[in-house]
Amino acid sequence: MRWIDFLSDRIGYVIIYLVNIFLVLLVVQLDLLQQKVSVQLDNILYIFILSISGVALYLIIDYVRQRDYFLKLKAVRNNPEPMDRISNLPYGLKREQTMMIDLLHQLHSGYEDRLVQYRKQQEQHDVFIRQWVHQMKTPVSVIDLLTQKTEPVQEHGLPSVLLSIQEENDRLEHGLDMMLQTARLEKFELDVHVKKVNLEQVIRSVVNEHKRACIRRGVYPRLTVEADAQFVETDEKWIAVAIRQIITNAIKYAKRTEDPSSKLLDITVTKREDRVYALFRDTGIGIAEQDLPRVFDPFFTGENGRKVGESTGMGLYLVKELCRKLGHRVEISSVEGQGTTVTLHFPPASVLHDILKR
Repeated sequence: MRWIDFLSDRIGYVIIYLVNIFLVLLVVQLDLLQQKVSVQLDNILYIFILSISGVALYLIIDYVRQRDYFLKLKAVRNNPEPMDRISNLPYGLKREQTMMIDLLHQLHSGYEDRLVQYRKQQEQHDVFIRQWVHQMKTPVSVIDLLTQKTEPVQEHGLPSVLLSIQEENDRLEHGLDMMLQTARLEKFELDVHVKKVNLEQVIRSVVNEHKRACIRRGVYPRLTVEADAQFVETDEKWIAVAIRQIITNAIKYAKRTEDPSSKLLDITVTKREDRVYALFRDTGIGIAEQDLPRVFDPFFTGENGRKVGESTGMGLYLVKELCRKLGHRVEISSVEGQGTTVTLHFPPASVLHDILKR
């Protein structure tokens, strides 16, 4: 704290002190006037100078005594870690300062206890969600096997029913996977391994996973990979999750038409300078212009959410979070009624390692 700030906080006391001195001198002067004498002006000035000097000396000593305390408070205020500010507060030199610090410590202790309680509840909830998802995946897998093994020469109409069951089962499996991956985001740092990954193989694997969905919707994926853009530095499992969400969206929001040219999914992996870019272009229903700034927000579905009942608003949010944690970047552009392009940016290995160390 500066001297001028210190003095301005106590200027009221100084003014009251000077007013009191003036009143005392006025009373003395009035009493002496009754005796036909008065206090000399030099003596009045002398009394004022002595009084002001005494007050000034006290304020200077008090400022020097508390200056170290104020400097420590300033250092605590500039601490970038908010949780460390309370624990590092210095003890005051005056009773009111000490009482305030003790009160803040008590409040902080109660806040930490409640925070620990909430964290335990959240961890229990996460464990329950993960266990529930794993338990649900077993019947989903069984239903998938049963629908695949059923011969199409059964009772009339049954194959179409089985196809519908299979389609709904695929949606259920995708929803469970999304829920599980979203729950794992909190512990992302414990389950990440960055290495050189064959991006072409990852994309082909994800496309093959969605082969049945592509056939049902009539979506035609096409992959083009430049020779020098085949390998990137990333986590193979997590980048596959992000790509899976992008391809799922391309299939989900494909146009309801029989025209094959309106159901293309063009995937291009290219390299410009020292960066690799993976572009996913579809010719689906696109995204409204006013919705584009919010497509990465959790649970935001926009205009398409009113057209497609399957929209959850979590797919692109998951993609954005995964790219952020992996040190990649994701961009999206779209024209309503014409299609959407999602671009993944993969930085050089040296840049990626610097990002992940932060």
